[in-house]
Amino acid sequence: MCVDQGSGRWPIIITHGWPGSFLEILKLIRLLANPQQVGWNADDAFDVIVPSLPGFGFSGRPSTPGWNTFKIAEVWAELMRQLGYEKFVAQGGDFGANVSTVLAWKYPQRVMAFHLNYIPGSYFPFVGASSPTNEEEKAFLASAERWVDEKGAYWHVQRTQPQTVAAALNDSPMGLAAWLIDKYRDWADCDGDVERRFTKDELLAHVTLYWLTETIGSSMRLYVESSKAPLHFAKGERVEVPCGVARFPKEDPMPPRCWAERVYNIQRWTEMPRGGHFAAWEEPELLAQDLREFFRPFRTLSTA
Repeated sequence: MCVDQGSGRWPIIITHGWPGSFLEILKLIRLLANPQQVGWNADDAFDVIVPSLPGFGFSGRPSTPGWNTFKIAEVWAELMRQLGYEKFVAQGGDFGANVSTVLAWKYPQRVMAFHLNYIPGSYFPFVGASSPTNEEEKAFLASAERWVDEKGAYWHVQRTQPQTVAAALNDSPMGLAAWLIDKYRDWADCDGDVERRFTKDELLAHVTLYWLTETIGSSMRLYVESSKAPLHFAKGERVEVPCGVARFPKEDPMPPRCWAERVYNIQRWTEMPRGGHFAAWEEPELLAQDLREFFRPFRTLSTA
């Protein structure tokens, strides 16, 4: 999806995650592409590109192994080139945060800056004798381990035996709805009442997208591929491209800034007043405002 492509506008590629889709970005698109329509400065407008992850929704299903976030970042870089953007910025949450990180890491001459509302789950920086974990980092690692023990059953199944559960979910619309909406309820800032955040139509639109395209299995395959190609960094490896982070309070587990700064060149870290895992869907105005403010200084750089 490409919105209002035109000269002089800053191109941004936004990548969704699981169990989301391009649908969760729809509210954000108009705020970024046409800010003047909501009373914001037209000079902050973006060309917005929202690709659908391979195996999700209407995207093709990978038929060969190796379609991990590194491969997807390679495809995204070529997509932007074919759209006419030699340089651009990136944003993402969940798997989208992973893809955006790889884009900035592997294509630093093309990605001018990037923004995340999540630090990838497979992210692990180098930790050595000269840079041991501090107490804040130790507390985070312990809490993340507890989260996996208490709420990570879906993650373990989807990275080890996704086709087993996919067969059942693909055969039952009720089962599929339960599997997906449970995550929307648990991960959103809604205190357990999912309809405080999302309408029935919004929830059913996501479930229907997975159901009609029969892509629940192919979407879960990304967990298998990512487990084989985690975002681990060796000694001295860093992502030097400027990074902005929006920390939404109900995003869990989310590392402290010091843990992220071991690799990321964080130039802005915003503590949001509300919101959860699905930032673009839950709080599009807050996210759009943070994006506008973070990326504004980079607009003087050439996109040619």
